[in-house]
Amino acid sequence: MTNNLVSRAAVFAAGLLLSASAFAAGGGNLQHAGTDVGDKASLQRGAALYMNYCAGCHSLKYVRYARIGEDLGLSEEEVQGSLNFTGGKIGDHVISPMSAEMGVAAFGKAPPDLSVIARVRGSDWIFTYLKSFYLDESRPVGWNNTLFANASMPNPLWELQGLQQPVYGKRTAAGEMPVEGFTVSQPGTQDAAAFDQTVRDITAFLEYAGEPAATKREGLGVWVILFLAFFTMMAWLLKKEYWRDVH
Repeated sequence: MTNNLVSRAAVFAAGLLLSASAFAAGGGNLQHAGTDVGDKASLQRGAALYMNYCAGCHSLKYVRYARIGEDLGLSEEEVQGSLNFTGGKIGDHVISPMSAEMGVAAFGKAPPDLSVIARVRGSDWIFTYLKSFYLDESRPVGWNNTLFANASMPNPLWELQGLQQPVYGKRTAAGEMPVEGFTVSQPGTQDAAAFDQTVRDITAFLEYAGEPAATKREGLGVWVILFLAFFTMMAWLLKKEYWRDVH
């Protein structure tokens, strides 16, 4: 039994080491997103940004336009006029007009659905990824990414962020030249602080899309805590009254 537990512990520790190594190899220096799914204004901005810059390629097949409107405090007219560019109905799921075949032809692979990307990768990963694109003429799409190297995706936000050129470090023993930073060769329409907020809003919306019930659950949490506090007080008073005559 003891040997079995030791073996399991060793396997678990090895798994942690392998996970840490893989994380570092994939660019583990994540920036803190600072999202707040309780901030409806941020979610509304993120929804608009996502539909304008991301939904042309990436679907949210588990989310309906009607649910977005209900959760984000938007009317049907606002959703249909500002978020739904496919001509679909308010009850439709958010499906990109780009087919898998079109995606393969344009980027070499079909763009993935992003309904649960925040639950799989985490908000910090998304935030860092969207900020880490740089120009790379060796890539077919003309872009690369320090967090997700050789991604088959161009930078959808380059007009806002500007054009980032890589600053390479010293060549490694394997002959690689790591990217240690960026220089901006052409400024975007937003400064660094404004662009951070743009990316934060998109990240918050994707976090919401991964679990739409989270916005309501957090609101109910306050009432649950108040109920438990009231119930605890009533139980204490009942106990005090019951035991008063026992002694």
